[in-house]
Amino acid sequence: MLTNQQLNEIEELQKECEAEDLIQLKLNWSMLRNPSDEEMGHLYHYEDGRLVGFLGVYRFGNKAELCGMVKPSYRRKGIFSKLFSKVNTLIETQKFTEVLLNAPSNSHTAKGFLQNVSCNYSISEYQMQWEETKLVGDGTVTLRPSTEKDFEDEVQLDVQCFGLNEDDARKYRSQGRRADEQEYFMIEKDNKTVGKIRVSHSNGEAWIYGFAIFPEYQGKGIGRNVLANVIIKENQEGYPIFLEVEAKNAHALRLYESCGFRAYHSQDYYEYKR
Repeated sequence: MLTNQQLNEIEELQKECEAEDLIQLKLNWSMLRNPSDEEMGHLYHYEDGRLVGFLGVYRFGNKAELCGMVKPSYRRKGIFSKLFSKVNTLIETQKFTEVLLNAPSNSHTAKGFLQNVSCNYSISEYQMQWEETKLVGDGTVTLRPSTEKDFEDEVQLDVQCFGLNEDDARKYRSQGRRADEQEYFMIEKDNKTVGKIRVSHSNGEAWIYGFAIFPEYQGKGIGRNVLANVIIKENQEGYPIFLEVEAKNAHALRLYESCGFRAYHSQDYYEYKR
């Protein structure tokens, strides 16, 4: 568990790097603030008593994602290379099926570093924000809080909708919930579980994650109905609303755009060849 001082140091460093580079870093703050029991350690570099380098290592089942930064005035000193050199030591005992390096799409410093790393481009992901749009939801689709009885349905939704293998999906689901500021829901239609969705509240914002509908129920308007209901509720409570979607998921992208979401930033992921 990170201390409040460490969290504040990471946040201040993030703000400085984003302002300097005109980027947005994906540091998975819900995981930093509420780590699971199996969370891996992160890497830090201090000079003159201040945090000047950080590399976050995030576990998603048997997959790891890495994202980091260096204070602008301390760059070109090999700090990030030193942090990255420790990654293999940190993850060599883990049986990861995949390690992804995350970089903002418009970060020239990140892309320059990645040219010297053994990695291949994998996917891009859009961050989207909702713009005021008239939406109508109804009661034909309902949400209820997820319970342990929903374990199998949640695993199968991750397998069928997000492409996880079953072992990874089970391990990820077994890691437990980050309960603070997180709401986990199952989606029901005609008293049958047809999907799931998660809403996270952080820094006065609402973020939608893990939105999935079983393939046999897709194309029936269920996803749009659920999304409209969630947006209406969060908007009435005064939250700006955000979500993330992979660029290759054209169907989801069209759905979100039709409900008023607009892309404002993107992240690129590279598969690290260890």
